[in-house]
Amino acid sequence: KNRIATGQMKGDEYIVKTIVTTELIKCIAERNNVKMYDCYTGFKWIARLIRLNEGKQTYIGGGEESYGFLAQDFVRDKDSVSACSLLAEICAWAKDNGKTLYDVLMDIYLEYGYSLNHTVNVVKPGKSGADEIKQMMTTFRQNPPKELAGSPVVLVKDYQSLVQTDAQGHQTPFEMPDTSNVLQWFAKDGTKVSVRPSGTEPKIKFYLEISGEMKCPKCYLSARKTAMDKVEQIKVSLGI
Repeated sequence: KNRIATGQMKGDEYIVKTIVTTELIKCIAERNNVKMYDCYTGFKWIARLIRLNEGKQTYIGGGEESYGFLAQDFVRDKDSVSACSLLAEICAWAKDNGKTLYDVLMDIYLEYGYSLNHTVNVVKPGKSGADEIKQMMTTFRQNPPKELAGSPVVLVKDYQSLVQTDAQGHQTPFEMPDTSNVLQWFAKDGTKVSVRPSGTEPKIKFYLEISGEMKCPKCYLSARKTAMDKVEQIKVSLGI
């Protein structure tokens, strides 16, 4: 908002998020004519996109689902100092406008839609656990869910084969800098589920995102309850 108000937006700006980070960021970017790139988790991937776009586009921010953020392009790694400085600016702007950070978040939900992100870690220790996790990924690849909490799955993305499949079964390749053992399912109502085995611990991780409409600031609690109900339905249907 400040960049637009001060005439800083030149039309070549872009932001970066990781594939398991909220799609709300994509919605905000599209609505404001800002290019958005998806990348794998890890700031080396965000830094890679900064390098590739250097001198071509203007970087204005990037982050991941673990709350790490890179507000400027001169560090090229998770930068809490500049992120905290940016947050302080937002706090000052909110106070000047008679708002709290909570109010700012509610404004975002009202304008762009509500989004709840919830992570489920399924721990499977030992050799048998590792085998079980491997089998779970194989099963999900061979038999992806047809619906998520009652909403039909319209797109499946497999980052190991770099092939995406739509609701009609049509398969097309998509580009990423490398392959990764990650599956994603997108439902018609905006629900997104990402699943991947942990690279460091004996567990498989499910990243759930529930999207919905929020009509007033006081509707937040009911929107959150509806989303959490969907989370529980998805957990049951996926057997987690």
